[in-house]
Amino acid sequence: GEALRMRGRPSLAVGAEGFLRPASVRLEYGHQDVDAYYDGWFDTGALWREVFGPLEPGGDGRVLPDLWDPVTDRATRSSYVQLPPGGVLLLHGPLLLRHWFPFDLTVHVLLSPGALRRRTPETEHWTLPAFERYDYETDPAGTADVLVRADDPRHPAWSG
Repeated sequence: GEALRMRGRPSLAVGAEGFLRPASVRLEYGHQDVDAYYDGWFDTGALWREVFGPLEPGGDGRVLPDLWDPVTDRATRSSYVQLPPGGVLLLHGPLLLRHWFPFDLTVHVLLSPGALRRRTPETEHWTLPAFERYDYETDPAGTADVLVRADDPRHPAWSG
């Protein structure tokens, strides 16, 4: 985002982690339920309403950069950010390509299963089956506009 702003393009980076559902909803089936993580942790309806909706034709361009703080499990009460016409929204987070969001350009950061396991904190290894399911059902490496292979983060390789 900063590189775009330095080149005269207004931009806003939005992390999907700011649109987690409340713990009472996302942890309804336990703290390590893979299916709940895959299907229900992120409030995709809020992303549509608060991020993509305002940027559609006729929208006012006022984007909510986050909605929920996972640490406090409370609303963030963040202010809306005006993204002017021609501005660039950068949405980042896991498992996003399966939701049919209206992306103009998609980038998938690909890790081999071994690299993903090594770079995922051990306390989060329970999420790995969700990423396997995502690869199988969505084929992000085959559907993304740009593919970044990042097994070694010091030497990423990209195509697209």
